[in-house]
Amino acid sequence: MKFISWNVNGIRAAVNKDAFLWIEEFNPDFLALQEIKANSDQIPSEIYELPFKEININQAKKAGYSGVMSLVNFQTTCMKSMFFSDDEGRVLEHRFNDIVLFNIYFPNGQNGDDRLDYKMKFYDSFLSYIKNLQKEDKKIIICGDVNTAHMPIDLTNPKANSKRSGFLDCEREWISKLLESGFIDTFRYLYPNLEKYSWWSYRFNARVKNIGWRIDYFFISENLKPHLKDAFILDEIYGSDHCPIGIELDIEI
Repeated sequence: MKFISWNVNGIRAAVNKDAFLWIEEFNPDFLALQEIKANSDQIPSEIYELPFKEININQAKKAGYSGVMSLVNFQTTCMKSMFFSDDEGRVLEHRFNDIVLFNIYFPNGQNGDDRLDYKMKFYDSFLSYIKNLQKEDKKIIICGDVNTAHMPIDLTNPKANSKRSGFLDCEREWISKLLESGFIDTFRYLYPNLEKYSWWSYRFNARVKNIGWRIDYFFISENLKPHLKDAFILDEIYGSDHCPIGIELDIEI
């Protein structure tokens, strides 16, 4: 099965850029979108014409802000955040078989100390929640825009960004704690030395120069590691300041 995640930075803008033409070629079973920036009644009709059986949306209370959407080709039980007050529309949790799959737009901490504090509280609440799921022997998949680069290999200028939210020690340490808790960064696990990015600033021709950050992830729990077949970053696909990322798992529904 193929799972793909993409921060579209505005689903209406992405549709206007014909940003979903690749769907037919890649044929994902699950497509997680973050930062859709739209209410359910503002979703372009073209999205409902994509080849998926189930569409779920968690919109922010604030108009034109945040929001996540999942497009699925199999039946799931879907719910919004069970671990954090989610007025910002950041979480969709899907359950099927013994698997729990999260589509998450993690907070950005760059707009002052209050937002960084919010981000870290969100991180910690989520980690506590999934640790409880591990105790239930659940298989767990986490995908989305985590808004943090973990290691120096994951961004072009680590030293210059060491005091910037997105590469602060406290943020990076949280990802380390996640991995130490029994999770795998799928792309880095399969490609330990490959420098590829998933986000580029719109400024200074950053994408053309490949001055980027890898801040979008698929994490899986250790009990899914035998099922991991591939992880990939689709940096040839445009339509957002992020590109899609994905994994293939050998599992059946």
